[in-house]
Amino acid sequence: ELWEGIRSSSSKVTRRRTSHGVVRAEMFGQLTSGLESAWNKLKGEEVLTKENIAEPMRDIRRALLEADVSLPVVRRFVQAVSDQAVGTGLIRGVRPDQQLVKIVHDELVRLMGGKVSDLVFSKSKPTTILLAGLQGVGKTTVSAKLALYLKKQGKSSMLIAGDVYRPAAIDQLVILGEQVGVPVYAAGTEIKPAEIAQKGLEEARKQNVDVVIMDTAGRLQIDKAMMDELKEVKRVLNPTEVLLVVDAMTGQEAAALITTFNVEIGITGAILSKLDGDSRGGAALSVKEVSGKPIKLVGRGERMEDLEPFYPDRMAGRILGMGDVLSFVEKAQEVMRQEDAEVLQKKIMSAKFDFNDFLKQTRAVAQMGSMSRIIGMIPGMGKVTPSQIREAEKNLKVMESMIEAMTPEEREKPELLAESPAKRKRIAQDSGKTEQQVSQLVAQLFQMRARMKNLMGMMEGGSIPALNDLEQALKSDQK
Repeated sequence: ELWEGIRSSSSKVTRRRTSHGVVRAEMFGQLTSGLESAWNKLKGEEVLTKENIAEPMRDIRRALLEADVSLPVVRRFVQAVSDQAVGTGLIRGVRPDQQLVKIVHDELVRLMGGKVSDLVFSKSKPTTILLAGLQGVGKTTVSAKLALYLKKQGKSSMLIAGDVYRPAAIDQLVILGEQVGVPVYAAGTEIKPAEIAQKGLEEARKQNVDVVIMDTAGRLQIDKAMMDELKEVKRVLNPTEVLLVVDAMTGQEAAALITTFNVEIGITGAILSKLDGDSRGGAALSVKEVSGKPIKLVGRGERMEDLEPFYPDRMAGRILGMGDVLSFVEKAQEVMRQEDAEVLQKKIMSAKFDFNDFLKQTRAVAQMGSMSRIIGMIPGMGKVTPSQIREAEKNLKVMESMIEAMTPEEREKPELLAESPAKRKRIAQDSGKTEQQVSQLVAQLFQMRARMKNLMGMMEGGSIPALNDLEQALKSDQK
């Protein structure tokens, strides 16, 4: 409803635009579009046969290769899907293209590991987590994100700054540690990483922290010196988890990288960083199959909160344009307290949703992440174009400026604005907007009230007070 309200004021503009570059799920956009063309080839078919799935399977193969999935993985995937599709009998009420979607979904889930792979915690404190990876993949930032992620789970953490070759990395970790409220052990650059690990671990034991996270130095490429250093740090730290941080933009190379690190030092899993910037998604699809090691966490944005568990089933849903309702609900729960949600629900049911609530909701949505990311989680919102998203974000700022120009009483009682052209004129002047924009905003609020009440099954018929007067004012404004 909020989305409809935000974009409705620009509907005339967006209607004239072509829908080039559809936003599917923030990442995997390319793959989602390619797979969709495969389903479309089966429209009108009555049953899946070896003949009629040949072309859709070519589309699927091409889409996966373009998404930078490794060739051996693509071959195995296509073969597995083909074998299941041809052997599938007709299910009453289910179209062949829907059957293929289901088969591809299940195979994608299996390809990405089948189930979520949780972090392992040791029975005695502290659990130690060693982060490794090449230079520039975002290890230092991921360290702080991981500390915040664990903090939200009720676990205390300590960060150890082990990148002695890049002094800025130590300063960066100290700043990020302060930002997320987690202590950082830093011993400078004149001491070996293994010694830093030893002293940091001793300090963590003194402070009785639950988890120790060690950031390490990276190189531009894998070399013997880096591996020897990591082996020594690992020997001293005896980590519960050795997680390789991999840039998702490296595509299928990520899987080969994880295999190499695993052979050299032995890792327990991977963290994919910068997944929000990759429209292909090859890394997420190749890692488990090629390396045998699971993706445990993914970074999907620049904010400290943007680190989350890797759910193969949810990721498959996003790839196929089905949205990800569970992640959406979890994000909403993070930014909205239960009591606030209950108060809001009562207001919606009684059609008393006001501008204070509207402002609270738009700000809560902003806290959940970028609008394209949120839309990617919502089923049925897959065909929103980037231009519509940009327009909506711009409209959101315009709306906020108008609401902030209202008095507390006007925010609480929008009827006052619906009935008074003079008040609307004053708000337009104070916010630097037109009277028509203010009138549209007020009208949208009443329309949202009506739609929300209708959705709650509470609509009793008739018009909402003051809406008719406002509609007349809008018509005269347009004239």
